[in-house]
Amino acid sequence: MWKWPLLACAPIAIACNLLDAGAVTIFILSWLIPIVGLLIWLDSRGPIFFIQQRSGKNGKTFNCIKFRSMRVNRESNEKQATKNDKRITWLGRFLRKSNLDEMPQFINVLMSDMSIVGPRPHMLKHTDDYSKLLNRYMVRHFLKPGITGWAQIHGYRGEIKHMQDINNRVEYDLWYLENWSVWLDTRILLMTAFNMAKGEKNAY
Repeated sequence: MWKWPLLACAPIAIACNLLDAGAVTIFILSWLIPIVGLLIWLDSRGPIFFIQQRSGKNGKTFNCIKFRSMRVNRESNEKQATKNDKRITWLGRFLRKSNLDEMPQFINVLMSDMSIVGPRPHMLKHTDDYSKLLNRYMVRHFLKPGITGWAQIHGYRGEIKHMQDINNRVEYDLWYLENWSVWLDTRILLMTAFNMAKGEKNAY
């Protein structure tokens, strides 16, 4: 039954996503990317963006774009960021703590790979690992992945230390899928802005 409200509102949701992402790209990313890009380059030589293949809707892979917050390393596609991770640059800690590293993903929204709100996309290795351990893990891929989501505003983000961490995250993603509404998306966006302002303990 959950599919019908989603399907009925899909055209409106897609249009709103594209309009919002377009506005952010024109009015914010147009000046944010050059400024943050210069700071990244000064802090740690290497590319401005970190582009990683992640799992999207229906399991389709896409190139997820972030501001680079780590030194260039060989473990980036397999190892999650951990607390006091030595790979994270000085500027990168600020970008991750404030969630500014995720801002380029509005470009992913414009490319129709992502939505503004939805389950967070995982790296391919994690999708492969957790799909074998959790029966309902792949159900979260019925939706486009989001820049922010229901699980994230409840603190389920960042490093996965225990199996219960990913289990709780999936449960929140599935609850969002079954209870989606325009008001719920609005609530998630407001809570995301609030968390960005105050900082999040699991953002590192």
